[in-house]
Amino acid sequence: MLVNSVETTLLSSVKSKVADYAAFTKARLTILVVISSVIGYAIGAAYFSWMEVLWLSMGGYMLTGASNGFNQVIEKDVDSLMKRTEKRPIPTGNMSVVEALIVATVLAIAGLIILFFAFNSLAAVLGALALFSYVLIYTPMKKHTPWAVFAGAFPGAIPPMLGYVAATGVFDLYAGLLFAVQFMWQFPHFWAIAWVADSDYKKAGYRLLPSKGGKNMQSAFLTLLYTLFLIPVALLPWAFDLIGTTAAWSAAIAGLLFAIPAFKLYFNRTDKAAKVVMFASFFYLPVVQVVYLLDKI
Repeated sequence: MLVNSVETTLLSSVKSKVADYAAFTKARLTILVVISSVIGYAIGAAYFSWMEVLWLSMGGYMLTGASNGFNQVIEKDVDSLMKRTEKRPIPTGNMSVVEALIVATVLAIAGLIILFFAFNSLAAVLGALALFSYVLIYTPMKKHTPWAVFAGAFPGAIPPMLGYVAATGVFDLYAGLLFAVQFMWQFPHFWAIAWVADSDYKKAGYRLLPSKGGKNMQSAFLTLLYTLFLIPVALLPWAFDLIGTTAAWSAAIAGLLFAIPAFKLYFNRTDKAAKVVMFASFFYLPVVQVVYLLDKI
């Protein structure tokens, strides 16, 4: 009976720690980032290697998880003020700052080593740039200016480009266009999140919507405008003869469908409408990237 009790306690402790690390690295969001980099890899690869995909997934998860981890260390005080972040490992006391720094540092170093030795130095450099710009530029800027969204769009757009460069070893036009699409996507995606979380962000002193008035017509208009900008940007690979007509039409239709909830947000300006834009953004990006991939096949 005592042995069973000890085993149950140990298992519960392990599960709790795994849950803490998943929250610390933002596992669900990080997996989406990894998928984006894998699609970029598949687009660029001359032949598809599952072993390389495994290495890319591991390295990508570690670097993205490290970025999220360092972010939570820096924002540990304000995280406790917001409902959406108050249950993260550091505010709850489940993880000390020292442990968090050790975990994030180990993940960052391991991720960079994997990208360098499993792929090439350029992939490692892109990974380091994403980590540096997210942690040391975007994160501190959030407290001071909504231009932080612009700064954060750079590391946020690197994953598909990194995957492509990992496969090819070169930075070419297609790599840049993959970056451009995901860069432009960051704005309606994040502004929709910022709209829904606006009251929570204000508790921490963040003002991340594009208008000083917050959830107003101007913020809704800019969200719609950047959603519409995505349509021509997503067609650039077709303009440079990198994808075919079918893929171009598919990307354009995806963009128009994404614009529908953005129009509704502009006219309604409700949290419900912003949530629809947010969820639509999660579908739009992988659909367009998969369209590019299928065109290659």
